[in-house]
Amino acid sequence: MIYNQEIATHDLLRLDRAHVWHPYTDFNQPGLIAPVSHAQGVELHLTDGRVLIDGMSSWWSAVHGYNHPVLNQAVIDQLGKMAHVMFAGITHEPAVKLASTLAKITPDGLNKVFFSDSGSVAVEIALKMAIQYWHAQGQAQRTTFLTLKRGYHGDTFGAMSVCDPHSGMHHLFHHSLTHHFFADAPACKFDEPFNESHIAKFAQLIQQHRQKIAAVIVEPIVQGAGGMRFYSPDYLRRVRELCDKHEILLIVDEIATGFGRTGKLFASEHAGISPDIMCLGKAMSGGYITLAATLCNDKVSNAISSGENPAFMHGPTYMGNALACAVANASIDLLLNSNWQEKVATISQQLREELAPCKEFSFVEDVRVLGAIGVVELNEEVDSKKLMPLFIEQGVWIRPFGKIIYLMPPFIIEREQLSRLTSAVLKAVSTLAK
Repeated sequence: MIYNQEIATHDLLRLDRAHVWHPYTDFNQPGLIAPVSHAQGVELHLTDGRVLIDGMSSWWSAVHGYNHPVLNQAVIDQLGKMAHVMFAGITHEPAVKLASTLAKITPDGLNKVFFSDSGSVAVEIALKMAIQYWHAQGQAQRTTFLTLKRGYHGDTFGAMSVCDPHSGMHHLFHHSLTHHFFADAPACKFDEPFNESHIAKFAQLIQQHRQKIAAVIVEPIVQGAGGMRFYSPDYLRRVRELCDKHEILLIVDEIATGFGRTGKLFASEHAGISPDIMCLGKAMSGGYITLAATLCNDKVSNAISSGENPAFMHGPTYMGNALACAVANASIDLLLNSNWQEKVATISQQLREELAPCKEFSFVEDVRVLGAIGVVELNEEVDSKKLMPLFIEQGVWIRPFGKIIYLMPPFIIEREQLSRLTSAVLKAVSTLAK
């Protein structure tokens, strides 16, 4: 048998059905699975010849679209040198260049970079950094975290423990997780006035438990998988102020929001704040190779390095992967040397205009847009197994969840392509009304 020969579509789907367990999916009833043969620009080409416009950017990572010649060449050039080498006791140009760039473009003070291979692991590292920081300070009792309801930070155990334990997707594991403190989700929308009542519960918890809390961890401005909720920059500013007042570290999870998605290079910039620790991933490598990073400031790194146990005890096998770092460097250069702000602003305006008719339906709770994120929230959960075939029929790839139908297209999308996505959303909402 030749194991690497091309597989016919029906055999591909048969083998997939027999052996592949897809994410967030019932193995026995996985629903629609679309077989992709190749991708180009913002298009996913299926093995049967159909073409789908991608409205998801491969879970928000492929900001430059697919098969980009500059990113392809970066991988090819690096592959001719080395694909990977262990990062303990060794360094290389792609990783050093990437760390230097991240230190320059992220909020002030974040100048130490610890690489990993996924967003969830970046969060795990951030939590460990905060705990080890306080251990080095002689306050080993600070091992809990304060975070927000409706938050999401990943699927590994530490990351799950700071996700919403009830409304999130990890409630099955609640009793196996370390329990932390959860403040109410921000009630102040991005473009609405903020007042102190919005942060009262958070302020009460941080005051009451300040001697136990190692850090606050939040998604800045956008709560992603928890419902695509956009909250006021003033809320995040007050979180930073309260952390400073009570001398507690602040971790921001920019894995979904980093690299321009909200209209700022990093969502923290909307509030003009700099965290003590920042998690990055997804769009950092342009959707090519899994890569993440956890950045911290001098306060964190100096405290750990001067503690009784100065080594930070973490080391992913593929840490600082040369291929991933090389394509990340090319992706960031491509972004920063483009008119990305104008592109995101144009996408934002079109999303506002073309998703607005969804507001006319009584079962639509809200329609909101921030940067290159468009959201239609319903008042009941979406049956994605019914909607997915409808989207495929219209030649688009959109994956709803919970009560949310949303769009996060690549920044290179053309106006006509985006209109096909928004039209598909409107048609889906119209279908639900019947």
